[in-house]
Amino acid sequence: MAEYKLLTQHIGADGLQTRAGYERLGGYQGLREVFRRFTPEQFIEQVKLSGLRGRGGAGFPTGTKWSFLPKDVFPRYLCCNADESEPACFKDRYLIDENPHQLIEGVLIAAYALQVHHAFIYIRGEYHDQRLLLERCVEEAGGAGYIGRNILGSGFDCEVIVHGGAGAYICGEETALIDSLEGYRGQPRLKPPFPALKGLYGKPTVVNNVETLSNLPHIVLRGGDWFKGIGTERSTGTRVWCVSGHIERPGCYEMENGRPIRELLEEEAGGVWQGRRLKAFQPGGGSMQVLLPEHLDLPLDMDAVMKAGSSLGAGAMMFMDETTCMVNVSMRLVDFYHHESCGKCVPCREGTYFESDLMHRLEAGTCKPEELATLSDICDNMNGKCFCPLGDTATWFVMSAYQAFREEFEAHCGAGGCPVRGGARTAALVGAS
Repeated sequence: MAEYKLLTQHIGADGLQTRAGYERLGGYQGLREVFRRFTPEQFIEQVKLSGLRGRGGAGFPTGTKWSFLPKDVFPRYLCCNADESEPACFKDRYLIDENPHQLIEGVLIAAYALQVHHAFIYIRGEYHDQRLLLERCVEEAGGAGYIGRNILGSGFDCEVIVHGGAGAYICGEETALIDSLEGYRGQPRLKPPFPALKGLYGKPTVVNNVETLSNLPHIVLRGGDWFKGIGTERSTGTRVWCVSGHIERPGCYEMENGRPIRELLEEEAGGVWQGRRLKAFQPGGGSMQVLLPEHLDLPLDMDAVMKAGSSLGAGAMMFMDETTCMVNVSMRLVDFYHHESCGKCVPCREGTYFESDLMHRLEAGTCKPEELATLSDICDNMNGKCFCPLGDTATWFVMSAYQAFREEFEAHCGAGGCPVRGGARTAALVGAS
């Protein structure tokens, strides 16, 4: 699969975190070529042709998203969403740490295609070192004429601003990110209007993920048709997967879309650790529905995984072995969403509280069977009824785990403690993520 290492092909090369090192490996040639070969409209068509879908979770076609910007309305803005806060997700941090100029080049290419003159990289508050690295790289790129006025003699101007968040998960939602950029408390906005029509400072805005933008230099140099030839018909290209949990080799692995999940687990990540059996896994981050060992032969394809009842989401695979307590995992994930709820809407603010309280009593073995029966009601009052997707996602894992491991949930009722061996170890695993 070496020929399909796009975003990670040069990782580990000397000096890749510097402009000079990146240029030695062909860096910023995509930016030169997009000016030489394409008008903005032509490159948007190339991105549409490529089939590139957003790598931040929703998987919306990137070129289509770009085309929603109203014509002849300026100024307009581009926001790179580097607020990577999904539990078990760390691929964007990896790409920034190892190849930061690839992202900056992608931001500039997107800015040219969208005719944006001010682009922002909004980075998670906890990513302090990565923010400093990006700030240094932006300064380096500006010194070489890649950022600023009349970039490379093209007549195109663009400034890139790195903005650190304050550590709020909700700011990964695009309208909350925009509110935060404007200096307000990060909370989601009512949609419509969508950011493409009224976003940052009330102007047309596109928000794209780190990995999404990092693909653009490769699409410029090799073409949208070439990119479409990798992966599957509706999940083109490659993806960088963050793999964690009860496995031998946790880390980030880039694979062609369409390969079986089993290959990612067994060949790249070394399989389940200590010779144990797989019990369950999350395919797309802490919010995604649980899948079972029989799903390992599903392809790394957004539509195929959705048909199986889950989602590839943000590209974070967390594998759990046979000793895992699914109630314990559910409780800790629910706690995360309760803590990160912005409190703007009642179903999420109150629902995550009641959900967390119930799960704690269940894990402690003090919950009664009739109380457990209310779990479905609590989640039903949240799913699809919240202001933004946070409330929805707070229900997805716990309800899928309840359905798949109902006997395990019921065994906790009145047990006086966790009856599943390995609950403490699972707590450490999920807490660390």
